[in-house]
Amino acid sequence: MNPQNSTDILDVYLPLAHALADEARTLALRRFRTRLDVSIKADDSPVTIADREIEAALRLRLAAACPTHGVFGEEQGREHLDADWVWVIDPIDGTKSFITGSPLWGTLLALLHRGRPVLGMIDIPFTAERWWAVAGGAAQYQGAATHASACETLAAARLYATSPDLFGDGDRARFERVGGAVALRRYGGDCYSYGLLASGHVDLVVEAGLQPYDYLAMVAIIEGAGGVVTDWHGQPLALESDGRVLAAATPALHAAALALLKD
Repeated sequence: MNPQNSTDILDVYLPLAHALADEARTLALRRFRTRLDVSIKADDSPVTIADREIEAALRLRLAAACPTHGVFGEEQGREHLDADWVWVIDPIDGTKSFITGSPLWGTLLALLHRGRPVLGMIDIPFTAERWWAVAGGAAQYQGAATHASACETLAAARLYATSPDLFGDGDRARFERVGGAVALRRYGGDCYSYGLLASGHVDLVVEAGLQPYDYLAMVAIIEGAGGVVTDWHGQPLALESDGRVLAAATPALHAAALALLKD
């Protein structure tokens, strides 16, 4: 199969993404708040059997359904990234939340066509919430269209970031310019923050130190909700991006935050 437009993606790949998210949800909840051995990867991030078995299961399903597609997952790496279609998987985004019993973790899925994100999905198993979008279409929350807020000024903005520890020295100083200008700053949302932005509860998400599987699922969702998401230079997010992410509810708010984040 080789769909070339949004209608085909809706008919063929969106149902597959839902099936992948359903399977991931079942597997993750089976392990959540149980005794788990935690390993530390080479990048000092934690990993559990839940992360590994979810990604393995999703890769098996994708190999059967889309054998010509590439896959980039957090736990098993890159495969055929030169393919026209590439799935990007984070089996558990927010592993630190997962292993400490916090419910704000999720599964992230993105589908790229020739490097461009054309489908994104955020699934939050514990709360049974799901956001998704196909490029060019409206973002969906629980099957209904959802929209970002109308916030246009930093002084009125509600900001989320996963953790201040993600920012290196230079990045932390630039982040603080934005953090010091907003109405409210909160930490700890992981992927949930982007869903909250897409539904109008949060106005800004600022991150650094991310990998493609952490941010590519967000692109279609934030844009489909009327927001803007780029790197800190205002460039579109791609596999080769540097891991710095700025998501905003409106173009005006994005421009205001971007001005403070630029070198």
